[in-house]
Amino acid sequence: MSLRAEYGKLHRMLLGIVRADATCRRLMTVPGVGPVVAVSYKTAVDDPARFRKSKELGPYFGLTPSKYQSGEVDWTGRISKVGDAMVRTALFEAANVMLSRVTRFSTLKAWALRVAKLRGMKRAKVALARKLAVVLHRMWIDGTDFRWRKMPAAAAA
Repeated sequence: MSLRAEYGKLHRMLLGIVRADATCRRLMTVPGVGPVVAVSYKTAVDDPARFRKSKELGPYFGLTPSKYQSGEVDWTGRISKVGDAMVRTALFEAANVMLSRVTRFSTLKAWALRVAKLRGMKRAKVALARKLAVVLHRMWIDGTDFRWRKMPAAAAA
């Protein structure tokens, strides 16, 4: 019973940290991203200006395919698994939640389902996790909330 009580204390502390942080609250507007994902992502990135492009976050967290080349041998393997394993796991779980539990459709979920149809669900989850890292970084820099649909060209300008 004391383990459950300690877990409750830690969970309340985490929720207090998230409530006090505007960036974490903004990141949590993405479906599938909860307090644990938001806090772990924010602490791993630390300063979003470190990355010139948002696309650099996928390789930073090890969510890109590993490559082996030697002589005539050239194969593309599984994800490289470099970087922060906790954030990589959290992003993968957020992608899993978005694909399996979130019922409301977004352009991000529709894209991942198209990838799943072509390449399989596991690869779609990894691709969605990589894309989530990019989207979260862009939201953090721009100071915008998650958009469920694409903006029309007239409204974006």
